[in-house]
Amino acid sequence: MSRIKLVLLPLVVAGLSVGFAACGSGDDSTSSGGTGSDTSGASFDLQIGGLLPLTGDLSAFGPAGQKAAELGVDELSKAAPDGITFELKTQDSQTEPTAAQSAAKQLISGGASCLVGPWSSSETVPVGRSVAAREQVPLISPSATSPEITDLPDDGYVFRTAPSDALQGQVLADAIEKANGGTDGLVSIGGRNDPYGEGIVTEFQKAWEAKGGTTSDPVLWDPELSSYNSEADQIVADSPDTYMLIDFEEPWNKVGPALTRTGDFDAHNLWTADGLAFEDGIPDSIPVDTLAGARGTRPSTPSDSSTAKAFDQLYSSSSKPPKERNTFDAQNFDAAVLCGLAAVAAGSDDPTAIKDQIQAVASPPGEKFDFTQLSDAIAAIQAGDDIDYEGVSGTADLDDNGDPTVGFYETYEYDDQGKFKVTGTVEKESGTGG
Repeated sequence: MSRIKLVLLPLVVAGLSVGFAACGSGDDSTSSGGTGSDTSGASFDLQIGGLLPLTGDLSAFGPAGQKAAELGVDELSKAAPDGITFELKTQDSQTEPTAAQSAAKQLISGGASCLVGPWSSSETVPVGRSVAAREQVPLISPSATSPEITDLPDDGYVFRTAPSDALQGQVLADAIEKANGGTDGLVSIGGRNDPYGEGIVTEFQKAWEAKGGTTSDPVLWDPELSSYNSEADQIVADSPDTYMLIDFEEPWNKVGPALTRTGDFDAHNLWTADGLAFEDGIPDSIPVDTLAGARGTRPSTPSDSSTAKAFDQLYSSSSKPPKERNTFDAQNFDAAVLCGLAAVAAGSDDPTAIKDQIQAVASPPGEKFDFTQLSDAIAAIQAGDDIDYEGVSGTADLDDNGDPTVGFYETYEYDDQGKFKVTGTVEKESGTGG
């Protein structure tokens, strides 16, 4: 008989007693397809730990992400055979690296065998390296997109359901080339000085220059500064034709006004990414004129698939708040489901055994199952058959670094009143170049 529990734990920063194992550099111990072993007699209680940005720079995405993880565990619980149970415990990572590490340790010490989250790359890098790898507990981030994570020394314990920004940098370059009718003119580039901002800026610069375009020297800003006047002056200094700037709500609420004060900045020439994609409208903390007319890209999901439509129905029919979806909610749902399916394939809640099965249940070869077929997927796994989970956010196929092999993106824009609108979709495979 299956059950589900949701527990919101208090954040404990000090006083944790957590044992650490040796941390090496990358372990390719996963295998594609499935276990090939009969696990029908397995009995275990899997606790999934959710690291959510309920406060901090990404707090706008936290509620929908939490609901998605809850729904994922709900669906696993409905499909679970007798002897296997799933539960979810969550912590607020505060969109802050130190808090995220403390939250991860607290979840693990409380019994979590698989983590979903954290959300920002600046959290995921230290949590992956210093907690997941050392504690030997797998982590699946739904939204940490920095290219740095691909080669993180994590002993194979870090996965993600959102594609690397090595792809998003190329998607941005393609979108700007199309919008501008070519690569003539100077693009001024910059972003927050963290793995997320620097990652997209670097990948965009490589992709744009490979197309024959010209960029300014990147301007990377400290997210904690009180003033950005100097950075704004550098960004507009060479009278660029286009801006490609990467940030979150904070400190864009200071960076944007500093740019406006130069008298040379027009947000109609701005391109950005998912950190400034506010589907419910520009937050009150950000002056509308700093984003009105801006365009951007963000990771997305294939909206016309039967799986995506089924998830839309599941999300909207649930009484759990919020009612509105947000970026990366589907990726967090998939992360929770992959934790559960990998545990079934492992036949236990042992974290290392789960880690060894995440790529296997996510990727070919194997019969394809989506979340509406979890009972059948679990039965197939327990019979020793290979499965290939088809995610809400896409194929969910993972390479040997734990990265998705295909990225789905949307282009979007803000009108002159700051209203958000999706303008197109893009599918990009890793290794296809700019």
